[in-house]
Amino acid sequence: MPIRSILSFLMSVFLLVACGEAPVVQERAAGIATPIASAGTDAVDAEEATREFHAWLDEEFSVELDFSPLSKTRLGDKSNYGDLDDVSEAALDRQLSWRRDSVSRMQATFDRDALNEEGKISWDLWEFMLEREEASQPYRRHRYIFGRNGPQTGLPNSLINYQDVDSVADMEAYISRLNQSKRYMGQYLERAKLSVADGIRAPHFDYDQAISEIQRVTSGTPFSAEGDSAIWADITSKLDALADEGVVSASGRDALEGRARDALLTQFKPAYDEILIWLQSDRGDVPEVATGASALPSGEDYYAERLRNMTTLDMTADEIHGLGLSEVARIQSEMEAIKRQVGFEGSLQSFFNFMREDDQFYYSNTDQGRADYLALADEILADMYTRLPDFFGILPKAGLQVRRVEAFREVPGGAAHYARGTADGSRPGTFYAHLIDMRAVAINRLENLSYHEGVPGHHMQISIQQELENIPRFRTIRGYTAFSEGWGLYAELLGKEMGGYQDPYADMGRLSGEIWRAVRLVVDTGIHDQGWTQEQAVAYALANSPRPESSVRSEVRRYFNNPGQATAYKIGMLKILEYRAMAEEELGSDFDIKAFHDTVLGSGALPMPVLQAKIERWIESVKQS
Repeated sequence: MPIRSILSFLMSVFLLVACGEAPVVQERAAGIATPIASAGTDAVDAEEATREFHAWLDEEFSVELDFSPLSKTRLGDKSNYGDLDDVSEAALDRQLSWRRDSVSRMQATFDRDALNEEGKISWDLWEFMLEREEASQPYRRHRYIFGRNGPQTGLPNSLINYQDVDSVADMEAYISRLNQSKRYMGQYLERAKLSVADGIRAPHFDYDQAISEIQRVTSGTPFSAEGDSAIWADITSKLDALADEGVVSASGRDALEGRARDALLTQFKPAYDEILIWLQSDRGDVPEVATGASALPSGEDYYAERLRNMTTLDMTADEIHGLGLSEVARIQSEMEAIKRQVGFEGSLQSFFNFMREDDQFYYSNTDQGRADYLALADEILADMYTRLPDFFGILPKAGLQVRRVEAFREVPGGAAHYARGTADGSRPGTFYAHLIDMRAVAINRLENLSYHEGVPGHHMQISIQQELENIPRFRTIRGYTAFSEGWGLYAELLGKEMGGYQDPYADMGRLSGEIWRAVRLVVDTGIHDQGWTQEQAVAYALANSPRPESSVRSEVRRYFNNPGQATAYKIGMLKILEYRAMAEEELGSDFDIKAFHDTVLGSGALPMPVLQAKIERWIESVKQS
C-alpha cells in the first residue's frame, strides 16, 4: 500500500475509532494550552523576553537536577558525582513542593503573552510538568518498586555504564556512592513496604525476576567465589585503566580497590541481602494469578491517569481497546498480501508459526550468532545513515553503538531499548538488545528494530533534541512517551518510504513490529481495564502476531508491570501520521517532507496537542510564504 494511502487510511481509522465525531484533540487536551500568538507583540521584544524567560528556566532546571545526582551523571555532569539520590517519600514531597513554587514564581514574574512561540511552548510545558506530577501523586505507591527495571539493576547499571572514571577523584566518587548504597536501597525498600501496607503488591513474576536479578548482581567476587561480579569487574577495569595511564600508582590503585571492596561488603551487599530476604518472605503473600491495575485500590482512576500520562490525550480505555482491534485487523490484511507474495500456502496463523519456528529466521544461540546479529544491526544502520539527508534537514551529531544487554540485567525475550548519549558526544547513544535467547530475536525483525532504536528513530530524535540550542535545557532532556515512542514507530514505517525492507520477509518484520504495537492497545487495556489474566493476554498476542512465545510472555509481564505505557507507541504514531496527512492535504505540492520532519523534531519532545498546534502554525506559515 503506498504511504499516502496508508496515511489517509490511518487518519480515518483513528478519527472513527478513537473519537467518533468529536475532535481528536481539544485545545487544552490533557491540560495543555495551545500556544496562540499575541496580536501586536513586537517581534524583537518577544525575542528578548523569551531569552530572559529561558535563562530563568535554565536556572530552575539546574535546581531540579540537584534533586537527582544520578540523573546528572547520566547527562555527563560530574557535579555531586559521589552522591546518590534521596528517594524517600519525604524527598518526593519536597520535589513536588519545589515544582509548585517554581510554577507560581513563573506565573508571577513573567507574561506568557509577551513571549514568542517557543517561549509559550516552554511556559506550557513547565506548567504541564506540574499538572502531571500533581495528577500522579495520589498513586505514588501504585508503582512497583522492585519490578522490571527496578533499582536492584538500576544502581549497578548506573555505576557500570555511566560512572566514568578519569581520575582518582572520580573513583573516590564511585566509592562514595557504594558507601551510600545501603541508605539508597533501604529507602526503596521502605517505599515497597508502604505499598504493601496499602494493599499494593507487584505480580509474582516481578518478585521472581527481582530475586533472580539480586542473586546475579551479588554473585562472584567479592561476594562469592564463582568469578567476578559485574560490578567488581567494572571497578577493577576502571582502576586498571587509571594505573595504566599513570593517573594512580600501583599502591594507590590497590588502596582504592580495598576501599571499594569494603564498601561492597559492608554497605552494598547487606542492602541487597535485606531486600532479598524481604522479597522472599513477602513472595508467599503474592497471588499466583497476576491482576491488572483495576484490582488495585482506586485502580480504575489510577489506570485512567496512566493513560493520560502516557498518551498526553484524553482517551478512554474503551476507545483505546477498540482502536487496537481495528488496527490489528488492518495490519493483518497487509500481512496476508505478503503471505501471498512469498507463496506460503495456509492460514495467516500458520504463517506466523512458520516464522516463529523456521531456522532461517534466527542466528544460532552462540557467541558467533550474537556477534552476527550485532554486525547486521550495524550494517543496517550504516546504510540508513546514507539515506537521511533526503528526508531530514536537521541531522544528529552524536554517535551510535549497538550492544548486548549486560548479563546481570538481561532477560530472555526482553525488549530492545535505547539509552541516550551525552550532549557533548563524549558518550554515544546505545541501542541495547537482549541476546540471551537468540530464538526470541528474529533476523527479519532486525531492520525495523534498528530503525526504531537507531536512525531515523530514537537515536535521531533524542540526539537532535539534546543538540537543539533555541530552547531551554529542560526541553532538550525531558520527554513524553507518546512522542518518543510514536516517533520510533513512525520511523519504522518511514524506513519503507526511504527504500528499506527490500526483502518481503523484512517487510513482514516491519508489519510484525507494527501489529505488536496494535496488539499492545488491546492487551494493555484488556489487562488493566477488563481484567484479563496473563494467559488471556498471551493467547491473544500469539493468535494475532508472529512474535516468538518467549518474547510474548516477557512483553506481557512488562505490561502488567507498567500500566498504560504500552499504549503510547501506536497512539503516538497515529497522531504523527494524522498531522502529516493534514499537512499533505493542506499544502499539496508545497508539502516538503524534510521541512515536516524538521518541524516535528525541531522543538524537542512535545505532548501531542502541542505538536498538533505547532504543525498547524507551520502549515499556515508555508501557505503565507
